[in-house]
Amino acid sequence: MADERSQRRAPTRRDYVKYGGAVVGAGVLAGCAGTSDDGSAPEGNETSDATNGTAGSDDDAAAESTADAGYTVEMAPMGEVAFDAVPERWMAYFSTYGDMGIALGQLDGLQGLIFTENWPLGFFDHLPDVDVSFDGVAQLMGDGGIDKESFYELDADVHLMDPNFISLLDDTWTDADYEEVATNVGPIVGNSIRRRGEDWHDYRYYSLYEAFEVVADVFQERERYEALKSVHDGLIADIESRLPDQAERPTVGLLSVNSDFENGTFYAYPVNDGNGHKQYRDVEMRGAFDDAIEGGYAEWDYEQILEVDPDALLFQYGFSHVSAEEFERRMDAMREDPVGKRLTAVQNDRLYRGGTSYQGPLINLFQTEAAAKQFYPDAFGEWNGIETLSDPEARLFDYRRVADIVNGDY
Repeated sequence: MADERSQRRAPTRRDYVKYGGAVVGAGVLAGCAGTSDDGSAPEGNETSDATNGTAGSDDDAAAESTADAGYTVEMAPMGEVAFDAVPERWMAYFSTYGDMGIALGQLDGLQGLIFTENWPLGFFDHLPDVDVSFDGVAQLMGDGGIDKESFYELDADVHLMDPNFISLLDDTWTDADYEEVATNVGPIVGNSIRRRGEDWHDYRYYSLYEAFEVVADVFQERERYEALKSVHDGLIADIESRLPDQAERPTVGLLSVNSDFENGTFYAYPVNDGNGHKQYRDVEMRGAFDDAIEGGYAEWDYEQILEVDPDALLFQYGFSHVSAEEFERRMDAMREDPVGKRLTAVQNDRLYRGGTSYQGPLINLFQTEAAAKQFYPDAFGEWNGIETLSDPEARLFDYRRVADIVNGDY
């Protein structure tokens, strides 16, 4: 059937953007399983609902191009991919690579996402003259999984996704399916960078800006990338210069906002390596659960949280999966629980909405600023909810500069 469809669906635009050079055969997707073994499902919505490094090394992310011969990009696990022209139509897995494309000024060409829901879109609202909406953008994940036919319908010039991670969401996909999409529709470029140390991910990991550099090369937007990286590097340098002494920093416990508040069962996390917790490492957070949890996460009750009793509690996915009102309703359940009300973080009202672990460069800037204010208000200003971002005097990076870069003024 796949061969018949391949013949029936002969490419119509591949004279201009083509797949080339990447090896998609057996072995590239080795180690892929139906579910992640370290807690992927509890964190986000991708299965139930949905480090820093040095960029620019010669053999990992650099795009090589000439005026006449097109250009190539390289990223594990797909390897080297050739382009004869800059992609105009694209799709992405979710809010890591989707955010990268938006940051590079490519929103108008976005055709589809595996998940359009559970993005922290409130952040984008604070960038002047930047309007991020997914009206008309197709969501590929449905009740029956991910339909290969939808890739033909999107007719994207490039697919920004890690095929191994897609196979965690829908294990009916095979190596041959990815090869068919890459050959007949458009190339696949992407690497799951959220968390490191997963058994199925037996190839190179990338930091946020290493991966962003590859995507910038896909769209031939090197100057935009460099401009945004400069904003990011300036923010991190400023934060590092003003961090309080180690002894003055609060301990912070990471919990999931998607926990079972009604029955008092919580997903608790150490600060993990990888892009998902980048902002916490960048602000040098004292992870309260780091020494108490082996692996990616644990399921705890109130008593176990109380044994550690962090100074503050941060609820991952608080900005992306719940409204401010719903967040407060869940916090009220903790405040009213006979054990929950004994927690230091509850008594001192240090219960915070946390970021999504699927963050691209724009989302990461806002989530880093939020974390700095939540953890160290004396150094960076009080965090008073998402409305804090509306105060120009309180901002830790130049929102107008970022918006200008997104809009092509760099």
